[in-house]
Amino acid sequence: MQTIEVLWWICLLLVVYTYVGYGIVLRLLVGIKRLTGRENNHADKLEYFPEVTVVIAAYNEVDFIEEKIQNTLQLTYPPDKLQIIIVTDGSTDTTPDIVRSYAEVKLLHHPERKGKIAAVHRTMREVRTPIVIFTDANTYLNPEAIQNIVSHYQNPEIGGVAGEKRVYIAEKDSASGAGEGFYWKYESALKTWDFELYSVVGAAGELFSIRTELYEDIPKDTIIEDFYLTLRIAQKGYRIAYEPDAFALEGPSASVKEELKRKIRIAAGGIQSIVRLKPLLNIFRYGILSFQYISHRVLRWTVTPFALVLVLFLNIFLFQEALFYQLALYAQILFYSAALVGYVLENKSIKVKAFFIPYYFFIMNYAVFRGIIRYVKGSQSVTWERAERSSVR
Repeated sequence: MQTIEVLWWICLLLVVYTYVGYGIVLRLLVGIKRLTGRENNHADKLEYFPEVTVVIAAYNEVDFIEEKIQNTLQLTYPPDKLQIIIVTDGSTDTTPDIVRSYAEVKLLHHPERKGKIAAVHRTMREVRTPIVIFTDANTYLNPEAIQNIVSHYQNPEIGGVAGEKRVYIAEKDSASGAGEGFYWKYESALKTWDFELYSVVGAAGELFSIRTELYEDIPKDTIIEDFYLTLRIAQKGYRIAYEPDAFALEGPSASVKEELKRKIRIAAGGIQSIVRLKPLLNIFRYGILSFQYISHRVLRWTVTPFALVLVLFLNIFLFQEALFYQLALYAQILFYSAALVGYVLENKSIKVKAFFIPYYFFIMNYAVFRGIIRYVKGSQSVTWERAERSSVR
């Protein structure tokens, strides 16, 4: 019983650290850094206008592409310093035709669909500017996004910049919207502190930027290329900045089922990236970057979901040992009951968002198990079908 008790406490502390504790530790470390006056993330956002290429990979985006083009053309950046490239490989709808109607945009189209990475590789051969910004076709950027991103490149230590992903939550949105919105707000806080301490550990594909010279042809079967590419740059000794004033707005997944598809793919890609980036696990070589990477990413995609299961089942064996363990088990049952209620309400299209966050948390961890299985079986394709998302209009 003593062994079970020790294992239970290890699992509990691991779960708490992964989802709450790292944020607390990170905030404390940032506070200490501020007290020592070692803040070095300031960037002048007014007088720096390098040439920039915006790359948009679009596959059958007829519902979004015209608004995306107009949104990009309205960004407040000198037009003579900005090139826009849209790559539409494999699109079978009218997306390429819509792009062709805009003289300000360069279209790269190939009838065969080989996946986003292959399309981006081909596109990068056309980029002649020192900075490239990637953004998704179904997101909308704030007018100052480019200016706020490129300002960080005045610092030669910065190799890439992650923008902020914001999820538009309408009153009609249910579990996927409430849970996804809460998740990304928390992620934004962590990324802000990550950068203030040292570096962001991986960018989201909705909006991120790199120095063109640091781009490398990554393996074509890479599942989450944005995460892998930016961490490869960090591995080379550059920092990845975070710019919350450059944001990409998109609607939430249309349903939890659609969000689950996305989360499973990300989990499979996370395991793949951890395997391919295994040198980053060496904290003696990469120091603070390894600490951030393991704490913020690796634990979520590997041991912590298993620890979450063990905390519940080991608690059953410890139930008679002390009142504390009884209360701990009741708390877990209550939490998972709330998640179940969220599932039922989602299926009945009833909006009680208090139940949707535990339901989303459950789905997020369930997706890790599915993602691990998919990675081991090698069944995750790079030419995946994206999840349906609600509109922001």
